Formats: sequence, C-alpha cells, structure tokens
Amino acid sequence: MDFFNVVTVHEAVERIHEEFKGYELGFEECPLAQAIGRILYGDIIAPEDVPGFDRSTVDGYAIKSSDSHGSSDFMPSFLECTGSVRMGESADLSVRSGQAVYVPTGGMLPEGADCVVMIEYVQKAGESMLTLHRPAAPLENVIRRGDDIKEGQHVLKRGKTLRPQEIGVLAALGKSSVKVFGKPRIYIISTGDEIVDVHEQLLSGQIRDINGYALEALAAEAGCTIAGRALVRDSLEELKAELDRALEISDIILISGGSSVGERDYTEKAMNSYEGEGTFIHGIAIKPGKPTIVGKAKGRAVFGLPGHPVSAMIVFKAIVEKLVRRMCESEAAENFITATMDMNVHSSPGRTTYQMVRMHEADGKIFAEPVFGKSGMISLLSRAEGYVEIPDYREGIEKGEQVKVRLI
Repeated sequence: MDFFNVVTVHEAVERIHEEFKGYELGFEECPLAQAIGRILYGDIIAPEDVPGFDRSTVDGYAIKSSDSHGSSDFMPSFLECTGSVRMGESADLSVRSGQAVYVPTGGMLPEGADCVVMIEYVQKAGESMLTLHRPAAPLENVIRRGDDIKEGQHVLKRGKTLRPQEIGVLAALGKSSVKVFGKPRIYIISTGDEIVDVHEQLLSGQIRDINGYALEALAAEAGCTIAGRALVRDSLEELKAELDRALEISDIILISGGSSVGERDYTEKAMNSYEGEGTFIHGIAIKPGKPTIVGKAKGRAVFGLPGHPVSAMIVFKAIVEKLVRRMCESEAAENFITATMDMNVHSSPGRTTYQMVRMHEADGKIFAEPVFGKSGMISLLSRAEGYVEIPDYREGIEKGEQVKVRLI
C-alpha cells in the first residue's frame, strides 16, 4: 500500500473527474410539481411568447397616450369610457382618439391603446365621461407580448438546479413535466467489528454507526438517492460480498472505515479484487481525512472514507460532493458567506485544512470563530455552522482576515 504517496485535494478532484468523465446518469421525466431541486437534463427553449398578449400591469384605463398630453389637475383631459376588459378574456374592443377602456391588472390591452393610466389619476365626470389628471407615456404600465420571454429564446440551460423561480418559468411556458438528470445512487457501507446500529444495545467497546447515518443525510442533501446502507464486520469476504451487491445497484459506493494502514483494513483489498480496476488514490493531503481511498470497480466510483466522523464528512463535502455535481453537470454555486476571522488559526503547510467555525455578528460585521475538537468527535460538526478552507500553501489565517465560510 503506497499510503504516503498522497495527492493534493485539487489533484484528487481532477483525477476523479477524469476517471469518471462521461459517466451517464441518464434522465427522467419529472412532474413539474416535484421538480424542485432537480437538475435540468437539457436546455429549455421557449415554445411561445410570455406573455402571449399585451397586458396591463395596473388597474386603470387603456388610452392613446397622445390624448393625455398636457393633462393636469388644473386642465384635465376628457375621455369617453366605451367599455371594459374582463380578466381571462380577449379584448374585443378597440380604442380610438378620445376614448378609454377600463382594464384590470393583468388584463389584455385593447387594440389601438398604447398605455394604461392608473385608476387613481382618473375621475368620473358622468355616466361615461372621464377626466384624466396626468399625462401618460407610450407603453406606460404595459407589458408587451414577449417582453418577459420570447418564442425561441434559450430560457434555462442544461445543468441548472431548479429553484422555485425556475419552476415558475417552466409553468409560464406550459411545461407540466421536465427532463432532469437521474439522481446519483449512493450505497453506504460502514465497517468494523465495533460498529452496531443505532437500535442495538451497546456492549463494552462498541460504538454506534454514526457515519452511516451522517453520510446518508449528506448524500440526500446533495441530491442523491440512497441505494442501500449496510454494516460489515472486519472481514474481507463479507466486505467483498457487500461491495458486489452495491456495485449492481449504485453509482457511488462509500465505505466508511478500513482505509488506513492497519492490519485488518480490507477496503483497498476489496477494491483491487476487480480485474483491470482498483485503487488509484490512497492518501489525500487534506486535514482531516488524509487516509482516504478512491478507486474504481465495475465502472463505479468507490470511496474509502476515514472512520472518524468529522473526517468522513469533510471528505464527502470536499471530494465526493464535487463528483456528484460533475455527474449531474450542476452549475449551482457553492453556498458561502464572507466573514472576518476573530482569532489566529494555525494549519499544516502541505495539507489543505478544513477549519470548523461558528459565526456571530458584532458592530454590523459577521465574524467567524474557530471550533476546535478531535476528528472523532461528531459534536464538533454539530457545534459548527460552516468551515473555512485553508490552502495547502498557507500556514494559517490571521485574526481580522476576510474568509469564505462554506455553510454546512
């Protein structure tokens, strides 16, 4: 095991992406009401104009703007109201000079009108006569046909994560369903004779399966579907059998524990049992998480994550999640905020360090406060609100320095 031939985080990400370049997740036709958070499989080109007609943005009267020139409270213009437009119906009226037609917000603009005067600036002067008390410009309070979206326009790009606003755009275009990338299927295997499930009674020397549940939650949060989760004892035969099952029904396999150089760590042996494939990374210059394995088996990505919960979760965020995003061609930006570090933080040059932080506000500024603890302590992450990535060429971060906090 060439464990100490580590690669940088950047090198690891690029090698993984190159190894699985072209991996096809396929697509599914997703009902629009269920498409929130899904990733578009193809570009969306508008099949029609939005809106499909000239419409009013206010309650008011549709007129010819030339009839309003010079109007004021002292010298109003007089117009004849010839009718009204009903919501959801075609405007079968036309407007001539000296005439006005009532139009509700969102109603169709009648032929001949080029603006809408807000109802607040109009008064009735009889059964059908109106007085107009301010001038209106052409197209005032009007959205023209296609002003929002034009037929043939590229509206949304492949790889776009659908937010509520994109769902609204698709609804405006009459899309009842949309093609999205299939969700990456993740299978999680926790290893170790000492690991028991959360519902089991703990005996002396045993610990509960923290990583299995935490990684399942991270995978779901990243937009994946969980193909399965299993506990395996320290047995090469059992691990190999479970890995065989996982490879048949998943795209990515996460093996928690068994990635270091211990005598009974079988993860690499299991990975390397598949002809022509196996481990291509064993050790990443990352803190925490150095003893991380990455391999390929039956064309699938297999990650051997450290057993310590914080290490396993950081490696997922720093490495695995990037592969998930690449598989889906996701263009979504990472979620971070800028904060001021409120104390000096030391790191290990040559290793990218992920420092947990929590935040507080003072004097109108947001500050990041380091949260310290050992990588085996799951409470370290629960006490943190995010992390700061310290590059491998830095010795740390100085108090008062501006940092990007990636939220977790």
